[in-house]
Amino acid sequence: MDRMKTPTDRPYHHGDLRRAVIETASAMLREDNNWQFTLREVARRAGVSHGAPYKHFPDKESLLAELARQGFEQLQEALAASTARSRSIRKELLAAGTANVRFGVGNPALYRLMFGSGTGSRTAGVHLRERTLPTRGFLVDILRRGQEAGVFKKHALQGQAAACWAQVHGLTLLSIDGLLMAEKVGADPVEAALVHLLEGLELAGPAKR
Repeated sequence: MDRMKTPTDRPYHHGDLRRAVIETASAMLREDNNWQFTLREVARRAGVSHGAPYKHFPDKESLLAELARQGFEQLQEALAASTARSRSIRKELLAAGTANVRFGVGNPALYRLMFGSGTGSRTAGVHLRERTLPTRGFLVDILRRGQEAGVFKKHALQGQAAACWAQVHGLTLLSIDGLLMAEKVGADPVEAALVHLLEGLELAGPAKR
């Protein structure tokens, strides 16, 4: 009679351990909707020895930091895809805001990890702040082009970006928590809020582009 296989008996290709650990932790993040798991649990689920994850991640914080880093890459891809076919700056900003909300609703635990303090480590925090730069840069670029085209008011770009991000981020968290109920905020509250945001950015007068 064959004995039961232990995690170390389960083969994985050399070089795939890091990917296996990350993919397993990502799945646990989605399924549990939190990151309370331990590296030992990740190892068990991945089918590797208990000490295997430590070959690539010295502690849980470093693994969470990597999950968040990949989350920012996924968000950047979602934003870029959402605006690829936009024919105006106005629609581009609306599309990006909507995509951010959809990404958060579709990946609630990951989104909270990306923007929260779950990693705990100061080093991880710096690492994650650096990874947010492309996402913020994406928004700044839309606003800059909108100003140059005479669509948006000419104010400090970073200030405009902060205002936009605060509203979109707030909408995303409210949507994740299911607090934007139609009976309280009306139908399509995300779209309505984004339209109001645009109206505050836009110049009055000539036709909008």
